[in-house]
Amino acid sequence: MPDALADLSAAGVSIWLDDLSRSRLQTGDLAALIRDKHVVGVTTNPSIFQKALSDGAAYDDQVRDLALRGCDVGEAVRSLTAFDVRWACDVLRPAYDGSDGVDGRVSIEVDPRIAHDTDKTVAEAKALWWLVDRPNLYIKIPATVEGLPAITRTLAEGISVNVTLIFSLERYDAVMEAFLAGLEAAKANGHDLSRLGSVASFFVSRVDTEIDKRLEKAGADPALRGRAAIANARLAYEHYERVFGTDRWKALADAGAKPQRPLWASTGVKDPAYDDTQYVVELVAPGTVNTMPEATLDAVADHGVVRGDTVTMTYAEAQQTLDELAAAGIDYDDVVQLLEVEGVQKFEDAWNELIDSVTANLKQAAAQVGGGSTPDAAK
Repeated sequence: MPDALADLSAAGVSIWLDDLSRSRLQTGDLAALIRDKHVVGVTTNPSIFQKALSDGAAYDDQVRDLALRGCDVGEAVRSLTAFDVRWACDVLRPAYDGSDGVDGRVSIEVDPRIAHDTDKTVAEAKALWWLVDRPNLYIKIPATVEGLPAITRTLAEGISVNVTLIFSLERYDAVMEAFLAGLEAAKANGHDLSRLGSVASFFVSRVDTEIDKRLEKAGADPALRGRAAIANARLAYEHYERVFGTDRWKALADAGAKPQRPLWASTGVKDPAYDDTQYVVELVAPGTVNTMPEATLDAVADHGVVRGDTVTMTYAEAQQTLDELAAAGIDYDDVVQLLEVEGVQKFEDAWNELIDSVTANLKQAAAQVGGGSTPDAAK
């Protein structure tokens, strides 16, 4: 039987799951995906945790303990999410050890409400690194303007980073610069570069969603729809090849550093008219990561056709696509800036919903155990 996911792995793409929940861990579902579907990493975000904590009773015992201790909601959210991420790190530890620290990683995100505060982001990253206490952890930091120096400073502390919410090629260049500067500082600080990891999460489907909407509004050629996101990501890989071919990078590699791999995020297709595997099979390139929601993972396993490298010979075509979109009136800079603002806001909204949900659960648990009300700090 053909195994598209095995073919994807053989082509140099690491398959990560874009989801995590306590029930997925308790039932052994994550372990099964690792065993059966070549999953070698996990990413989380505030939306994923909000959904997980509102579904079922898997967190009830821990919430009860937190209520008995009189924890405020901020500490409770960190405790609940860190528990899942630590567990997932342990499940994926063999993949981490077997890949010399390249894969087997699990990501946890800093509070998105501080995405525009460099100092708070660094402080939160350090606190989460200490709290989870696993070498195969990634701290997710949004690629906002204020996030860039936070990325450098966090790496300089010897903390591995997943840079998230990258939409533009210009910002991606800045992210890679922040990564190189962070590794240079980490080396100067005496950290072992061979243990320090990073990925750059370049978002895909949301680009098509926004640009398709603008093309339809402008009455542009329908043939342009559904092409922007893949072209944008392919050009990002060209930028990656350029940066990681420099003497500056080679000096870090000689000191044991591993490259910051491009990670294709938001790979679930939003428009049902499109092939539900396109953001996977059209972005196959060596040394990349594709983090998929389970529906996309299943779609690729069921009917995905992996044709080998579908990126490195396409740069001229990809640039032509962006040029045609510009000629059709699409303002690329406006699109990617809007997507960054919306991305941060969506995660912030999900975080606030998570806070509200945990607050309600803590109050209910406190009433049941006679612990009184729980403070609403961190709202």
